[in-house]
Amino acid sequence: MVAMSMLNRKLYRDVIRLWAQVMAVALVMACGVTTIIIAVGSYRSLEETRRVFYDRYRFANLFVEANRAPLHLRDQILAINGVGSAELRIVEYVLLDMEGMAEPATGVAVSLPEHGQPAVNRLYIRSGRLPEPGRPQEVAVLESFAKAHRLTEGSRFSAIMNGRKQELTVTGIVLSPEYIYTIGPGDMVPDPRRFGVFYMSRDALEGIFDMDDAFNNAALTTLRGANLEDVRAKLDDLLDRYGGRGAFPRKDQISHTFIENELDQLRAMAAIIPPIFLFVSAFLVNMILTRLIALEREQIGLLKALGYRETEVAWHYLKLTIVIALIGVTIGFAAGNWTGRGLTQLYARFFSFPFLIFRESPDLYLISGGVCIVAAFAGAIRAIWSVITLPAAVAMQPPAPLRFRSLFSRRPRGVPLVSQLTIMAFRQIVRTPFRAFLTSLGSAFSVALLVVSMFSSDSVEYMVNEIFFRMERQDASLFFDHDRSVAALDAVRHLPGVMRAEPFRALAVKLRNGSREKDLTIFGIGEDADLGRIMDANMQPISPPAHGLLLIGRVADMLGARVGDLVEVELVEKDHRRIPVPVTGITQSLVGTDAYMRIDALDRLIGDGRRITGVRVSLDMAQQEALYAELKQAPAIAFAMLIGLSRDRFRATVEQNISTMQVVYTTLAVIVAFGLVYNSARIQLSERARELASLRVLGFTPAEVSGVLLTELAVVVLAAQPLGWLLGYLFSKLVVEGISSDLFRIPFVINSSTFAIASLVVLGASLVSALIVRRRIDALDLVGVLKARE
Repeated sequence: MVAMSMLNRKLYRDVIRLWAQVMAVALVMACGVTTIIIAVGSYRSLEETRRVFYDRYRFANLFVEANRAPLHLRDQILAINGVGSAELRIVEYVLLDMEGMAEPATGVAVSLPEHGQPAVNRLYIRSGRLPEPGRPQEVAVLESFAKAHRLTEGSRFSAIMNGRKQELTVTGIVLSPEYIYTIGPGDMVPDPRRFGVFYMSRDALEGIFDMDDAFNNAALTTLRGANLEDVRAKLDDLLDRYGGRGAFPRKDQISHTFIENELDQLRAMAAIIPPIFLFVSAFLVNMILTRLIALEREQIGLLKALGYRETEVAWHYLKLTIVIALIGVTIGFAAGNWTGRGLTQLYARFFSFPFLIFRESPDLYLISGGVCIVAAFAGAIRAIWSVITLPAAVAMQPPAPLRFRSLFSRRPRGVPLVSQLTIMAFRQIVRTPFRAFLTSLGSAFSVALLVVSMFSSDSVEYMVNEIFFRMERQDASLFFDHDRSVAALDAVRHLPGVMRAEPFRALAVKLRNGSREKDLTIFGIGEDADLGRIMDANMQPISPPAHGLLLIGRVADMLGARVGDLVEVELVEKDHRRIPVPVTGITQSLVGTDAYMRIDALDRLIGDGRRITGVRVSLDMAQQEALYAELKQAPAIAFAMLIGLSRDRFRATVEQNISTMQVVYTTLAVIVAFGLVYNSARIQLSERARELASLRVLGFTPAEVSGVLLTELAVVVLAAQPLGWLLGYLFSKLVVEGISSDLFRIPFVINSSTFAIASLVVLGASLVSALIVRRRIDALDLVGVLKARE
């Protein structure tokens, strides 16, 4: 007990003496713990909340749309082998007129069964009640839309539904597993102010949309073990004659896809970022212990000579490692919990869950703390093993001097290429190449972290420019309630503020190439279209050819189709005719999986004359309020995509999120760079203190002497920059590939300024830590250092 008490006192003195180095290493460890808690904790919170919400409220795993199908098909649908339950609904897009909002909003009206909750996609009632049959003006509103417009029970708003203006009264505020992530048509991020979902009784929607005893949307759940592809095929066969547009699984449902993408990002974060910090912290622990043991070599020999066992002495140094790790773990727990809660609140702004709580499960802290301690042990094991194997007699003798060889010995006399002090700095790098490499690698990771955090700004700016200024150049897209004659184009041109109008036609089809198939929409545009443009493989605008089909590159890859191939086009919205059409080109798009044709070619393919689905318009912004007022009264407009507002919302939302992440990543990178350079400098100072003091005695100035040490650090850190750029490039590419989906593709764009800023931040943090160490060099006790034994 006395022996252990003496070693514990020594441990206490060591921690106090090395407090700055201990804290630098502990902070790096804390970063690793924090990122594990954030990524894994947020992933668990989001995934478990989603799973519980899906299960309790019976979220469908199969969806299908049709033009107009009879309700008596319910029994046949339920008789399909593998179908558990089905909800046959009326779902329609409508235009909303909200008080205090000049522009029209877009709404989705969803029917409710006559009594009780739906069999599938049940509603969580936050407040109030569901609409009752026989009361056609009653609606239950999705919570995100209600919050954006401060709607409560009894609030009223107007909707243009099938050409008639309806006054609606809110009876309840609800949430749905189908609309956790509510994103409107044409938007890339949620905008609850301009897009909302509301629920009405079936009899009300039947009367408004002439859907007596009919449905146009079905949501189904399947039994466990059911063959989903067989169910889809049978469902498609059943609904083909009613304009069925092809059943699609849950993984292709928009809300679910966005949540899954977020979970993928958290998984990637947990797999890539924590190992960086744990590697650096293990390296720093190894550096500190190795040097400490080298300096205390004589003390270790004396302890062994006095009767302390090897395991007792080794345990003493292992406890120092444990102290460092525990400090890091404690800071990491607090920072991870605080940051995780903040991230959960950020999710709550985008995802409409009944509840979303950051999970503080004990195993999460045990895992993150255990991984951190294991990393510290991994860094310490080699140094501690040297304590065990060092004989007492050998330890009490000075170590054998290192054997050096001349560096730059062939330099011509009288040619001062570099000073002798600079040669001393380079010589140390050559003598300890592995340590120099690991120090450089750690600095490179700091640069890579910053590149990963900042490249998203470059990609988003490129994405905004390509989508909203080069491809979708219109100010608004107006969609009709159904395909209209070209006379509707003239009506749009006479709306207030419309300066240019370009018609388009959209048709849901199924494309087949051999055994591969894909449900998508073909957009027909004019030969001279300028507002909605098609881009080639090099993102340059092209005109649609007179004949044939243009496929987006992702679609072509899915179908295995190339230019010149014949693909089969099934007109699922019409009569399900199957028509072979040649692929005449491959296009690029950052959003969606669509195909393009010239509008007159699409008209000929369908065979029902000249029809248009909607119109893209450029506007005189001085008259936009007059246009908005007119649109709210237009019976033929189902909904309006306001591109300018979508662009501004997307940019503001993404910039806010990116700014938050950049602050976090910059903090982490600065901690790594500071901790790494500071510890390296302190260890080199302890190793070379006698050498530096000798230079001072010989008459060199403090600046010249510190330059020996700082030059070595500068070379190591500067050498890390190109490697950091390369690692940042590779990590960023992994992030882009991990979050791209059928809904959108993040362009991989990194500006040269991003690499420069990342390097400047890391170099700045390194410079600060080096200057702190330089103060210690200036304050060296020359007599004390020179009297000390090597």
